[in-house]
Amino acid sequence: MFQSAVSAPGHIMSKSRGSIQAGDYTTIGANPDEDGINFALFSGNAERVELCLFSEDGTHEIERITLPEYTNEIWHGYIPGLKAGILYGYRVYGPYDPENGHRFNPNKLLIDPYAREFVGHINWGQAQFAYRLNDERKDLSFDETDSATGMPKGRVVDPAAFDWEADKNPSIPWPNTIFYETHVKGFTQLHPAIPRDLRGTFEGLGHHEIVAYIKSLGITSIELLPIHWFPDDAHLLEKGLKNYWGYNSLGFFAPAARYFGPQKMAGFCNMVRAFHEAGIEVILDVVYNHTAEGNELGPTLSFKGIDNFSYYRTLPGQARFYINDTGTGNTLNTSHPRVLQMVTDSLRYWAQNMHIDGFRFDLGTILGREPKGFDQRSGFFDVIGQDPVLSKLKLVGEPWDIGPGGYQVGGFPPGWAEWNDKYRDTIREYWKDEDGTTQDFAARVLGSGDIYDLRGRRPWAGVNFITAHDGFTLNDLVSYNEKHNEANGEDNQDGHDDNRSFNYGAEGPTDDEAINAVRERQKRNFLTTLFLSHGTPMLLAGDEHGHSQMGNNNGYCQDSDLSFLHWENLPESARQLEQFTKRLIDLRRQHPIFRRESWRDGMEVSWFNPIGGIQTEEHWSDPGSTTIGLRLSRAGCPDEEINDVLVLFNPHDGDVHFKLPHTRDGWILMLTTADPNSVDGRMVGGECCLSPRSLVLLRAG
Repeated sequence: MFQSAVSAPGHIMSKSRGSIQAGDYTTIGANPDEDGINFALFSGNAERVELCLFSEDGTHEIERITLPEYTNEIWHGYIPGLKAGILYGYRVYGPYDPENGHRFNPNKLLIDPYAREFVGHINWGQAQFAYRLNDERKDLSFDETDSATGMPKGRVVDPAAFDWEADKNPSIPWPNTIFYETHVKGFTQLHPAIPRDLRGTFEGLGHHEIVAYIKSLGITSIELLPIHWFPDDAHLLEKGLKNYWGYNSLGFFAPAARYFGPQKMAGFCNMVRAFHEAGIEVILDVVYNHTAEGNELGPTLSFKGIDNFSYYRTLPGQARFYINDTGTGNTLNTSHPRVLQMVTDSLRYWAQNMHIDGFRFDLGTILGREPKGFDQRSGFFDVIGQDPVLSKLKLVGEPWDIGPGGYQVGGFPPGWAEWNDKYRDTIREYWKDEDGTTQDFAARVLGSGDIYDLRGRRPWAGVNFITAHDGFTLNDLVSYNEKHNEANGEDNQDGHDDNRSFNYGAEGPTDDEAINAVRERQKRNFLTTLFLSHGTPMLLAGDEHGHSQMGNNNGYCQDSDLSFLHWENLPESARQLEQFTKRLIDLRRQHPIFRRESWRDGMEVSWFNPIGGIQTEEHWSDPGSTTIGLRLSRAGCPDEEINDVLVLFNPHDGDVHFKLPHTRDGWILMLTTADPNSVDGRMVGGECCLSPRSLVLLRAG
């Protein structure tokens, strides 16, 4: 018979199952073998841990078993006869003393941080909070409501259940890498070729039509917005919204069940294998900087109730309150060795068991933050750098957070790549023809060597992007002067105000052909700059055919048509842009001169002004002199088909006549953004007329 958590006996055992044994403390989580399951949970401050087993549908607690052993701060036990597939959770006993950082409440069912799969969802209410919501003492009060019926349960998964057959990681060299950031549901939900029961699922994303499309673009590495298990926040559900992006993880080992199709876990594995068969890497956007439990007034779902003081960073001398360097209410304490172990165990699980090729770390600066601030030699960076598995993966940091010294672009250690927001902002400003941007623009196009040419880091360390999930899409970047986030229910107060965007005469969609023509040209300018720049390019999915979010630059809660990519009834301009994008990616793939591998490769770099002279300090310091030419030559590489190119940039709204530097056999036009259908092969004389707001690429004859 089910009993309340506080009055439960030591354990309730089934007669058909052997007595619990000591088990093994060295492997954390729920790990099955052929004879039973070993359970192990870290908690350095608990007094007792109970394992709770549930019925197949997760609605009834059928056994409660005290873990019998405590070794090196690990609570553990082995149950013979128990099989993979069982649903479970924990109740953890200890002091409820928030002022000293302890929030134990055994009335709350807790999900295992190491669970490989979750069944069910959170039914928000008083039960999910360890304190009484209406008590004037707030979190200093104590709530005895049992939360089990409103909590998801972990499912024990057999790691050997899926047969990967001959799956092999593509291992794309960094200089050849092109990231494609997308969302599992958003990419597939409206795709007409995907069966309806597979839309919005891992299986849908792994469908041959999707894989073939991404392959046809020339993408090497698909980067998925968070797929670790995450809940829908109560305040969003109250407004009829959902957590669409997923940056609120709670289960670092479990795929989000909302993306499961008929094959569930196998569907995820089959998706990865499908991309690998096409030679495409799978990169996961991961959120190890915080969890979904919020601040001191947040719910108790897992970490808070297991060992709050160990898992989270709390204020010195005020352990009731959390350090909030993430802006989400809490910050994971990766300075604690067991918390750091959990993160690295999770990474290795996804790399080894699920065949993932790399990770993009949300608010990655947090992971390098020690009590005294960000440190390139933090425990996290040191552990990753020497790990024989993780150090060989693609590792990309988002190098900022809101904590002191949190902006660390260029500050990550060797072996890491970083999102380069300086590239994003400068390229946007330049194509708006803002004065004084030329010199910084030149540095960004050449791979931001002023940031990354240090300690043996390579040009690929800078991940260049114009747009990402957070902010305007490319279409909206050239269509809106202001954000339009009213649908988020926050009175348009959320999202960035500094977008460096321009609408060219009308806010949003317009029938004005002249405005639309300028917008299309600017899209081509942005994309061409991105794929001709040194560094690692990242394309936001949908930008290649003009996806719009109608001016919403913070679609985190828009699980709707606003965020989903539209595939049918696209205008001719969208198809044209898609073909132009493919052409750019193919150009980069074919010619190594556009994907520099080393700062020491002998490449000659020259900058020219429109009158044909080498750019001087006087020209660089002229704020209005933004039309510029870049010559890249690598005469020492005769095997390359193209080893001498000239790129001309004109952000002005008028024609500019550009006198070309001398070359023995003249210059040949490769492409111009003024004409998306321009054909490689036309000879250009000694002068090139640059159309308003255009880019021209030439090669030596």
